Amino acid sequence: MSKTIELAQDLISRSSISPEDGGCQAVLIEILSDSGFLIDNLKFGEVDNFWATHGSSGPVFVFAGHTDVVPVGDRKKWLTDPFIPTIKGDLLYGRGASDMKGGLASMTVAAVRFVNDFPNHKGTIGFLITSDEEGPAIDGTVKVAHHLKGIGQKVDYCLVGEPSSTSRLGDVIKNGRRGSINGRITIIGKQGHIAYPHLAINPIHLAIPVLKELCDEVWDEGNEFFDATSFQISNINSGTGATNVTPGEAEVLFNFRYSTETTDEELKEKLCNILAKHELNYDIDWGITGDPFLTPPGDLVTGCVSAIKDVISIEPELSTSGGTSDGRFIAPILGAQVVELGPINATIHQVNENVSVKDLDDLTDIYYQILKNILL
Repeated sequence: MSKTIELAQDLISRSSISPEDGGCQAVLIEILSDSGFLIDNLKFGEVDNFWATHGSSGPVFVFAGHTDVVPVGDRKKWLTDPFIPTIKGDLLYGRGASDMKGGLASMTVAAVRFVNDFPNHKGTIGFLITSDEEGPAIDGTVKVAHHLKGIGQKVDYCLVGEPSSTSRLGDVIKNGRRGSINGRITIIGKQGHIAYPHLAINPIHLAIPVLKELCDEVWDEGNEFFDATSFQISNINSGTGATNVTPGEAEVLFNFRYSTETTDEELKEKLCNILAKHELNYDIDWGITGDPFLTPPGDLVTGCVSAIKDVISIEPELSTSGGTSDGRFIAPILGAQVVELGPINATIHQVNENVSVKDLDDLTDIYYQILKNILL
C-alpha cells in the first residue's frame, strides 16, 4: 500500500466534523516537520489552522486545504463505518475520502517526495491548512490569509486540493469561482381577516410581481470564463398557518452567484431599484460569502495542465462553475494565482463517500510534477 493511501486512511479514521480537527493537523505537521518544513500553528477562536514552509525565497507555491468534514448523515445507510476507512475493490470509503482528506494525503506525500528529491529547490513550498472550511469559515483560511498579509508573507501560486474532477481524475481544473451574495427581503403588509381584504395589505400579493421581475432580470451576460450572473430564490415564508388570516409580512431568501462582469454593489443597487419601482415597504439584509476570482492561463494553469498531460495523458477543462472554496479568500487577500485541482467530486457530502485508490496515487504524481514545473 502506498504512503498516500496509508495517510489518507489515517486522516479518515479521525472524526473531524467541522470545526473539529480530530488530530488530523498534528499528523500532517509531524510528517512535514520531519521533512524540514517550518510550522506556525495559528489557532483563531476554536479553530485549528497551520502554516508550513520549506524554503525562503520566491516564488512561493502553496497547497491549501481543510481537515474538517461535513456530518455523516444516516449511519445506517453507510456500507461501512464512515470513520473506519475501508477499501472495497479500487475504492476507499469514508467521510472525507474525496472532500478532502484524500487530497491532503496526496499533496503532503508529493511535497515530502519533492523536498527529499530536490532539497535545494528554488522558491518556497507552503501549506495553508484549516479546520473551518465546511462550517462558517470565519476563523479559518480568511484569518490565516489576513495574518500572512499582515506579516508580509507573499504567495504567488496556490493550489487548493478540493475535489474538482467530474468524470475522471484531472478532467477539470477550477481556475476561478463565482461570487456569492445572500439576501433576505422582508416585505411588510398589514395583517387582517381574509374576508375583508380592503382592511389588510397582503404582502404575498405584493411580492409576486416583484419576484417575477427579479427572476426575469438579466444581470449580466457573463464572459469567456463565467456564465451569466444567476439570481435564485431559496425560500419564501409567510402567514400564520391559519387559512383565514392575511399575513402581515412575507420573507424571501435569495442568492446571487455572480461573475466578474459585475460587482456586489452594482447587484445590490439594481435589486433595490427594482424594489423601489414597485413602491414596497420592505427591509433587506445582505451577506456576502465571497467575491469572484479568476486565474487566467499563466504559469500556474500551464503548470497544472502540463502535469496532468504528463501523468495521465488527458487534456483538462478550465472551469469556474460550482460553489465556493477557500480560494475566495486566498486570491483577493494575498493576490495569488489560485486553482482547484483534486479528486472526482461525485460522492462528496454524500452517504458512502469514496475515492479511487488509483486516483489518489495518480494525484500524488500530478502534484509532484506540478511542483517540478513551478519550482525547478
